[in-house]
Amino acid sequence: MQDAPWRNFYGRIRGKALKSSHERYLREDLGRLSPGPVGWEENPDRVPLDLAELFGGKPVWLEIGFGSGEHLVHQAAAHPEVAIIGCEPYLNGVASCLGKLRRTKLDNVAIHAGDARDLMDVLPDGSVKKAFLLYPDPWPKARHHRRRFVTPEHLEPLARVMAPGAELRVATDIPDYVRQTLEEVPKVGFVWTAERATDWREAWDDWLSTRYEQKALREGRVPHYLTFIRTA
Repeated sequence: MQDAPWRNFYGRIRGKALKSSHERYLREDLGRLSPGPVGWEENPDRVPLDLAELFGGKPVWLEIGFGSGEHLVHQAAAHPEVAIIGCEPYLNGVASCLGKLRRTKLDNVAIHAGDARDLMDVLPDGSVKKAFLLYPDPWPKARHHRRRFVTPEHLEPLARVMAPGAELRVATDIPDYVRQTLEEVPKVGFVWTAERATDWREAWDDWLSTRYEQKALREGRVPHYLTFIRTA
């Protein structure tokens, strides 16, 4: 098996023991919701995914690190005219999201239970019309900042797969992550809209407050919402 030539930006991939229902969701649903051959083992030649065949020509959105899937499912339900690919390496979160998808019976979602960097490697150029990076792992220690998503090794592939005019939304409650985001994202071909809300009621019109945001608010941290537009 060929290894991916980069460092993963996430931490653990499994938490406490999964419920039997969650094990069943992973066993029965994850395969059919896969966007296709993404990993290096099943796609060593990095053949691009056929999104037109997968989604029937719908515009494609991408959520990087969807946690338990609250926001992903909310967006898919609110926008049936688009297709959303969600990436999440944490299996407990993936299982929770699969349960939500079962209950809502949405048919415009694909799930990649792994590194978003692997997925971006096989997405066609300019194929993503909107992307979400919501409360990513902050990697707070200075020596770990290179593992944050907002670094060139992750942002450059993201810029490649996003269409001109596509929107990138970033939400974080870590001030230094805001700093790094504002420094690094424009370098790869995005323009910041110069709007930075700190109240979820003033954020995006279709925003759903997630458990990560609620935890930040309970612990006294201030969320920041940043919007970038992919340049031509």
